[in-house]
Amino acid sequence: MRYMSTRGGVSDIAFKDAVMMGLADDGGLLLPESIPSLSPGDIEATGKLAYPELAFRIISLFATDIPSADLKELIDRSYASFSHPETTPVVHRDGIYILELFHGPTLAFKDVALQFLGNLFEYLLQERGETMNILGATSGDTGSAAIHGVRGKKNINIFILHPRGKVSPVQEMQMTTVTDPNVFNLAVEGTFDDCQSMVKAIFGDLEFKSRYNLGAVNSINWARVLAQVVYYFYAFGRVSAETGCRQIDFSIPTGNFGDIFAGYIAKRMGLPVRNLVLATNENDILSRFVTRADYTKAEVRQTLSPSMDIQMASNLERYLFYLFGGNPAETLGAMESFRLTGRITFSAEQARRIAKDFLSASGNTDQTLATIRDFHNETGYILDPHTAVGVYAGKRLCGGDYPMVCLATAHPAKFGEAVARALGRGPDIPPSVTALESLERRCETVPNDLEAVKTFLSTTVS
Repeated sequence: MRYMSTRGGVSDIAFKDAVMMGLADDGGLLLPESIPSLSPGDIEATGKLAYPELAFRIISLFATDIPSADLKELIDRSYASFSHPETTPVVHRDGIYILELFHGPTLAFKDVALQFLGNLFEYLLQERGETMNILGATSGDTGSAAIHGVRGKKNINIFILHPRGKVSPVQEMQMTTVTDPNVFNLAVEGTFDDCQSMVKAIFGDLEFKSRYNLGAVNSINWARVLAQVVYYFYAFGRVSAETGCRQIDFSIPTGNFGDIFAGYIAKRMGLPVRNLVLATNENDILSRFVTRADYTKAEVRQTLSPSMDIQMASNLERYLFYLFGGNPAETLGAMESFRLTGRITFSAEQARRIAKDFLSASGNTDQTLATIRDFHNETGYILDPHTAVGVYAGKRLCGGDYPMVCLATAHPAKFGEAVARALGRGPDIPPSVTALESLERRCETVPNDLEAVKTFLSTTVS
């Protein structure tokens, strides 16, 4: 399997090189040159596998330059860190199947990809005798999951930017209480989009990227998306075995488009998905993109679901490449238009294609709280606010003729204040979270300034 950039300047590179490159050197995002397809028989067989075995089956199709024994060991070690024996169990509540993706070390779906990516980075760096300085931006969960994926790893430092005061208290504790010498937290006086823009700008400075051996851990790294493809197949296998249905719906709360893009890849591989429902909060740029082909940047609004408080979805470019028929020039033109004007326009035919590929709805604060409250009253199950947005959108858009799987992206304890607003009491707090309160913290506050961040990086690693 070989990889190429959405912008045409990088092509014919191996999986290992794609992982290490992160953001393509031409500023685009890396994609496989072809998408492998699975037959219905293959899909039925994979649906019966345990999670690590299924992950090996899917990932090995894309990571063809890693010896099978090595890849299997990396995958097995990655998911041994999860607290549930099924890794990502599926539970049935009130006619909805909840895909619980929060049983990793930081209680968020990002662990599914970042435990694997951390081990993969260490493996590749030791193989090459190289070091790496990982740079990433987070709206909350990516940062803590990335830090826990690489803390203490050989040959790796990690620098994570988060918007100061705009992540949940638990998310902040999970990042700042990791005081391993290879971990650096930077609280930026700005928004997540500011953090993400600075990260992309730094990666775009190829001389700086090369001099300081920078690597990407955000979902701009293809390996992140690939690891997330797996749980769509896993959920389908469990639900189809229980219901006998051969087609299902998925509702995905997303702000950066990475999680739903993984579902889109699974569908292109042959997974019989009827609808991919894109669920957003008041920061509804992605919902407007799907429902009106309107991708226009607006002011970021702080909400109960901060991981979706985004107006620049970094993974959308991958989908646009397919929407534009694999035309890198058109993809680059669209991204340049957005950079310069804050807007991308689409033809009527493209708008019809988008609406065919996805459904979408946005849930505001009142609807999120009502969903948490009503779902708990009916089932006893507590949703975190992101998952509640997914349940709200899925119920609104999908009928009951097909099973619906909603991705539960975080444990409710990570957003206890929102749960308490909805239920009058907070969720039970796992011991792993309670233990954070007494730990030492380390974090640097930096201005919302690109040069300040580059200076911190250069002086720290030099």
